[in-house]
Order: sequence, then structure tokens, then C-alpha cells
Amino acid sequence: MDRAVSAARTADAVIYIGGLNHDEGFDCEGWDRLDLKLPYNQDELIQRIVAANPKTIVVLEGSMVEMDPWLEKVPAVLQAWYPGMEGGNAIARVLFGDVNPSGKLPCTFPKRLADSPAHAVAASLDAYPGTGTNGVVHYVEGLLVGYRWFDTKNIEPLFPFGHGLSYTTFALSNLKLVASTETNGPIVTAQFDITNTGARAGAEVAQLYIHQANPSLPRPLKELKGFKKVVLKPGEKQTVSIPLDGSAFAFYDPKKGDWVAEPGDFEISVGDSSRDIRLRGTFTLPNDRQIQAGL
Repeated sequence: MDRAVSAARTADAVIYIGGLNHDEGFDCEGWDRLDLKLPYNQDELIQRIVAANPKTIVVLEGSMVEMDPWLEKVPAVLQAWYPGMEGGNAIARVLFGDVNPSGKLPCTFPKRLADSPAHAVAASLDAYPGTGTNGVVHYVEGLLVGYRWFDTKNIEPLFPFGHGLSYTTFALSNLKLVASTETNGPIVTAQFDITNTGARAGAEVAQLYIHQANPSLPRPLKELKGFKKVVLKPGEKQTVSIPLDGSAFAFYDPKKGDWVAEPGDFEISVGDSSRDIRLRGTFTLPNDRQIQAGL
């Protein structure tokens, strides 16, 4: 650790590559992780390196970890997951600007393990790891899996589902909800513009979420129902369309034993993560489109 700090102090900038590996207790098949912390005293190491050189880029391999001790002190974090044999070349191309990163998180990064639904309710409701009779695990979060839990319970994540930065910026505008009168096909199509407002070519992933205003059964605050990835040059604008059929408005009714879509108001929102919503509109599903989703 002392050698790393000494090297950081004399460097123009630092690229710290760490994270998890496949040792027992980390990302290892057949073993559960005990927590979301970085192993091998990496939190202390990163903090000492940043204190010695504030121009420190943190590259993390593996799955999600807690970052609270040092996140606000570093200018950049790259989530590399497990990039494989060519990972070094791929990471270098991103860091040196040959490639503009455009990935989005496929999961929610919690600030702490206790915020995740499997642990937030475990103390009293026999959730993970199954402290009830005969070690039975109760999935008491119900429908609120992943971002649905964090958004519905208003728990601030470390990074939300769908989050991902780029070397350029994008603007979303002009949301239009175009209803269809056709019996088959989409019920409504969401149309909107994506504009590259920065100086670099890049890709944006616009995400569409739906919220039912007055459902007969409990529903998540919002649910991802579509997305669109577009590659744009600097200043370029593109109009994209995301069609929504009956399944986008449906939920499973256990009493009816089927998926149903109820008439009424639905908020349709578009953003670049589940927490960064840029556009909102309301679509009213009419009585004559109260369809069985047939899923």
C-alpha cells in the first residue's frame, strides 16, 4: 500500500484497477458474498491514493460494490464488470477516448446492503437467508424487485438502474403519444427526439417507464416497458418511436388467473435512468381496449 501511495504522489494521474475476483466469498460460484464491500482493504487504499493524487480514475471489475468511503473524492469511475482476455485493451480505448462509453447499468447499485429488498425486510419477515421454519425463504418484496423496490420505497441508490455517463451529453424532447385505432398491433406509440448536445459522437439509451394511476392491485411506482439506443454525431437529432402493446399496460390478476389491462390513466415517462426522467405524458387506456394481455 505504501508503494502504491508513493507512486501515486509522483504521477501525473492514477488509474486504479480493482474490484472483485472469483475467490470464495466474492464472485465465486457456489458461495454467497457476505457483504458488498471491496475486499483486501481496497477502500483504505483508494482513499490513501486519492489523498496523494486527486487525479485518480477508479476502474472496477466484477459486480456491484459499496463506494461511499471514496466515491465523492474521485473524478471518474469506470465499471468494467468482467471484460475477459481483451479487457485491458478495451479499458484503455475507453480511458483514452478512442471509444465513447455508452453502457447502462442493468441493475441498481445500493448504497449499502441493508437497502436491498432481500435484506431490508429480513429482520422481521424471514427473508434471505431464510431464518424461518425449515430455512424457508419468503420473498416478501413481491413485485418490488430491483429498481421497483428502490423507486417505490423512495430509497436513494448509489447508482440507479439504467444509469450510465458518456463523453458527450444528450437531450430528450417533444414527447408525443400517438394512439392507434387498429385492433392488432400497438395500442399507443411514444415518439420523442434525442439530440446529441455535446462535442463527441456517442450513443444514448432512452428508457420508457409506465405507471398506472389507479390500479385495482398494488403496482410498482414505475416499470420499464421499452428502450431505444441511438448513435448520434455532435449536434445530430433523431426522432425515435417505442410502440406499446397490451402487455405494456397489463398485470397478473391472481383471482382471474390471467394478465389483464385495466382502462384508465397511465403516466408514460422517458429518461436515461429510472431516476433521471426527462419527459412525461399521460395516456388513457379506453374501455374498449380493456384487453386480456394473453401473456
